[in-house]
This record gives sequence, C-alpha cells and structure tokens, in this order.
Amino acid sequence: MVNKGREPLQMKRAIGLVGGVALVSGTMIGSGIFMSPQFVLSYVGSPGASLVIWAVAGVVAMLAALSYVELGTIIPESGGEFIYILRIYGSCPAFFAAVTFILVVKPFGAAAMGISIAEYAMAPFYPGCQPPQLAVKCTAAVAILIVATVNILNVRLAVRVQVVFLVAQVVALTVIVIGGLVEIIQGNNVIVENLKVENSFKGTHYSASGLGMAFFQGLWAYGGWFNLNCVTEELKRPEVNLPRALLIAISLVTGLYLLVNVSYLTVMTPNELMSSSAVAVTWGNKVLGSWGWIMSVAAALSAFGSLNGMFFSGGRVCFVAAREGHMPDILSMAHVHRLTPSPALIFITLVSLVVLIPGDFQSIVNYLSFTAWFFYGITLSGLIYLKIKKPELPRPYSVPIVLPILVLLVAIFLVLAPIIDDPQIEYLYVALFILSGAIIYVPFIHFKLCPGLLTKVTVFLQLFLEVAPADKNL
Repeated sequence: MVNKGREPLQMKRAIGLVGGVALVSGTMIGSGIFMSPQFVLSYVGSPGASLVIWAVAGVVAMLAALSYVELGTIIPESGGEFIYILRIYGSCPAFFAAVTFILVVKPFGAAAMGISIAEYAMAPFYPGCQPPQLAVKCTAAVAILIVATVNILNVRLAVRVQVVFLVAQVVALTVIVIGGLVEIIQGNNVIVENLKVENSFKGTHYSASGLGMAFFQGLWAYGGWFNLNCVTEELKRPEVNLPRALLIAISLVTGLYLLVNVSYLTVMTPNELMSSSAVAVTWGNKVLGSWGWIMSVAAALSAFGSLNGMFFSGGRVCFVAAREGHMPDILSMAHVHRLTPSPALIFITLVSLVVLIPGDFQSIVNYLSFTAWFFYGITLSGLIYLKIKKPELPRPYSVPIVLPILVLLVAIFLVLAPIIDDPQIEYLYVALFILSGAIIYVPFIHFKLCPGLLTKVTVFLQLFLEVAPADKNL
C-alpha cells in the first residue's frame, strides 16, 4: 500500500439529528410520491385499496427501520445490510449482498431517480405528450453526474444540500395537501365519488402479483428508511440519534404521503391518475392552472434531493464492502483532503449511467425492489437469530421480536408474489445475475488470485485519484 508510515484516514462524525432526519426523509420524499401513485393504483385497481397500500407500506417501513435500529446499535458500523450479514452469517452471503446492492439496488435506484428528475423537468416543454426518451436519458445522466460531484467534493456540502432540498420537498408536498383541502372545501365532488364506501374498493385486484407489485411501488417511495444504517460511523451519538431520526422522519413522510394521495384523488378520477405520466404536473394543471409548471419544478427538485441521499448512502456501502475485502481495495479509500469515499462514489456513478441506458422507471423499480427485499429478509432473520441466540450482546436500543418477524414475513411475500401467479423471465435473470457473483467470489475473494496485478492497478488509481486507505475505527 502507498500509505505506509501514515495514519489511516478517518471518516468524520459530521451528521447530527437534523442531518439524520434530512437524510432519511429527504431520500424518501423523492421520485416515489410523484411517480408511483399511478402505478400503485393501476396494480390494485381502486382508490381505497391504493390508500391502504400506502398506509401499510408506511407501517412496514417503520417496523423495518426500528428493527434496523437495533441492528445498528449492536453492530455500529457503516455498510447497512452488507455489514450486518457479514458479521452474522459470514463472508460468502455478505459478498452476494454487496454485489446486489452495489451493482443492482443502488445503481438501479439512482437511474430511476434520474429518470423521474428528467421527466418532471421536461414536462412543461412537452405538454400533453411524453418527452423524447433520448432527451430524458441525457437529462437524467446530467442529474446523476451533478449529484455525484457534490458527494465527491464534501460530506458537509452533501448534507447541506440534503437539508435544503428537504425544505423544498416538504413545501411541494404541503402545497399539494393544501390544494386538496381547498378543493374539498370548495365542494369538489371527485373525492366524494372516489372514496364512497361503495366505490372506494370497486374493481380491486386481489392477485398476489398485483399486490406485490403495488407494494414494490409504494415501498419504493419509502425507500430511505435504511439510509442512516449505511452511514452509522458518520452519525453523532448513533445510539440516540438513529432511532430518533427514523421515528421523526418516517412518521412525517407517512402522514404527508397519505394526505398527498387524497389530494390527488380530489381532482382526478382513477382513470386520469393511472394514465398520467407525471401525476404532480396533472394535479398542478388542474388546481393551479397556468402556474401548474411550478409542480413540475418542485417534483424535479424533490427527486434531486432523493438522488443525493441515495448517493450518500450508496457510496458508503461500496466503501465498506471494499474495506472488508469484498471489493477491490481502491474502493475502500478516501480522498486525502476531502475525506470522502470518492472511488466508491465514482464506481456507483459509472454503474448507474450504464443501467440508465436501457431502463424505464416502472421495470427498474420492480426489479430493484425484488432483489432488495430478498436481502432485507436475510438481514432481519439475522436480527431474529441474535435476539434468540445472543441476547447478552449490548444493545442500547431493542425492539420486540415480533417486529422483525412481521417484516420478515412481508419480505418473503414480496419476493414470492411476483412469481406466484404471473412469473416473468426477467426475475429469473436478476436471480441468476446475483448468483453469478460466485464466479468472482471463489477465485478473487476466497482464494485471492492475481494479487500482484490488482496491487499495481490499485497503486496507479490511488495516485491518480489522490486517495488513501481509510480507518474503520472512528
């Protein structure tokens, strides 16, 4: 290693309670609430069922997050699912978790958020029709590169960006909520028709695959509940701030999501909502008239904040996996001046740009959710194991064992639902891709072949990127 004779670099504890709340809620309030409502409604078929999905998804996110808090206090290390699976189950399953989150979940998530930013940013220029896909992909790529640059430059800058965009996100959703209340006060009858007892659940689809896909889209919108566990080592007083930040953030977001969906239904019929490609823009055109473009800007900014939070946590997963020897050493290094995991962030950026080329929002979300919940389930089973077999472990925060059991059952349903009554070959491809990681694990991780070649490449990149090994102990 080039860093001989020098003290290992340390990642700073720069995130407080406000920053933690902003990171979680700012990541959650993003593309999901502006892109997923029409898909949730189309999968379940009725307004009442869609609201139930949104509420249950919020409860599942809360229970999963609280379970993760206990894991985060037992294993107070960054890396999220990867580090928990590594410490509980060992190296081999942890490698597959690393491959999944670094090459599938995080890049797919970044690509989906980039697409949502682009579609909302371009919606005012293409009223009544879809913008050209090439323009959408190019705009999405620019958004991904901007966010990656911010995260590479400075940790504090990334957190400040998150706080600023959280304000924009909350303001945007508040406008939608208030607009819906005004419509109700003014006697708009659409919401009355949509949510009448005899109409609210009319046409509901009860298939396992339909419910599973609806939950995929709904839980995607809550997809930030786990982010603080990826950056535990940079959180001040994690045993206190981790549960507080999650409780505040998820409660805030769940309430806003339900009110926003009710607001959507105040001005749109189910068919109008399902056919909309940018539901917030459709809502804005109906409620705000000529000022409807404001919602397009607000939705794009909201998704930008969500993308920033995803990059912040995603880079740390890659960084920790490399630090533990499950990825190339260069990805475990930090910039010598900025103290950011820049190689890991650059790698995540490149993979995200590749995923962006062939993907579309709906399929990207479904595939990443399918793979993510498989490993969420494994992680939660690890917590159940620790609670039963190792109750003596110090845990400043503990949850009743029934909570991780309930979320584990949900995870099992979500993994099986898409293939029970409507199997699709794409899910087999995703599973085979994850299993193909064994081709890399056995020779290069387990037997450590070609160490000389990897060392030369690492030294070259270390000098080029101005990075050095980072210490795990803070």
